[in-house]
Amino acid sequence: MVQVAAAILIAYLGTFFLMPFIIKVAKQSKLFDVPDERKTHNYLISSLGGIGIFTGLAISLLLTSDFQFNNSEFQYHLAAFFIIFTIGVVDDIFVLKPWKKVLGQLITAAIVTVKAHLIITNLGGLFGIYQLSLPISYILTFFVIMLVVNAFNLIDGVDGLAASLGLISSVIFALFFLMNHNFSYTILGFALAGSLLSFLVFNYHPAKIFMGDSGSMLIGLVNTILLLKFISVGTAVTDYPIQAAPVIGFGILLVPLMDVLRVICIRISRGHSPFSPDRNHIHHLLLNKGLSHSRVTIVLIGTSLMFSLITLLFRNSNINLLFCLQAGLFFIGIFIFRYFAASKRSLRVVSRQHEQAKDDTEKVFSLYRKKENAVVKED
Repeated sequence: MVQVAAAILIAYLGTFFLMPFIIKVAKQSKLFDVPDERKTHNYLISSLGGIGIFTGLAISLLLTSDFQFNNSEFQYHLAAFFIIFTIGVVDDIFVLKPWKKVLGQLITAAIVTVKAHLIITNLGGLFGIYQLSLPISYILTFFVIMLVVNAFNLIDGVDGLAASLGLISSVIFALFFLMNHNFSYTILGFALAGSLLSFLVFNYHPAKIFMGDSGSMLIGLVNTILLLKFISVGTAVTDYPIQAAPVIGFGILLVPLMDVLRVICIRISRGHSPFSPDRNHIHHLLLNKGLSHSRVTIVLIGTSLMFSLITLLFRNSNINLLFCLQAGLFFIGIFIFRYFAASKRSLRVVSRQHEQAKDDTEKVFSLYRKKENAVVKED
């Protein structure tokens, strides 16, 4: 327990003390996330917060984790974290093409599966499927890694949202590993939670900094590793076994996972690329109903906690019935928000907010261009 407490504290303090320095350097270097018609902010702000999250997490793991032979996969986890973080930082600064980001995600997936040997070999009866062949196991695991990483990447559209959802899921997974005396993965989950808790001090609305792709993809990768380990040991542990581990893990991450699957289906049905940007995510839906950033985050935090609680309460139910319950409740919620939560007043408010945001964005762009021209003249 001392190691666990130390992991949380080190991760929190490492992120907390580094974040103001990152904000200052980003302002001096003009490394801003410039607003556009898709984004929900209308002022210049840095998106390099992932540097602080990664630093706090990495220092905490290096100082508190046990890298003995029985936990040798952690060296590969750290390598995967470094790769996904580096890709994210480069994308935050220079904007990578989608295929380059996907290639980097595939490399990290290969490290996690081939080197760390974290693969899904049994679905526990989901859709009547139990043991999987090795090729199918690798294909499915690659898909899950890509799905979770991009789910957190794409849901990072409102202040505090991605960090809050990542905090909830990492703590739940960490508690499971703690109860089953797997302290290495307990430390991994709580170290991420410590970093995210510290980051939220600077990211809660109105945000002083964004996490960027470097932060959101890192959160997704850490949660993927926790999920894969949860599935692989869920039925094997003796203290608190989880019989329907694949669906339980899915329920803990349900909000970002179901949101990205829903959006991808919408894009494909409209003949668009799955990677094409739009405003169909669940946080966009809530913003369009007149909710503020803070309320959107609170609503989705509550939704995530509710699904996690329902999933854990019905953990001994039939795995297929539990999966149908999760998916059904999610889409019922989407239906209610889309067709019954709107009012003419809220739509008028949203329209006024949209027009104001457009005006503010133009002012921001004008100010930014003036500063850039001034710098060029001085040079």
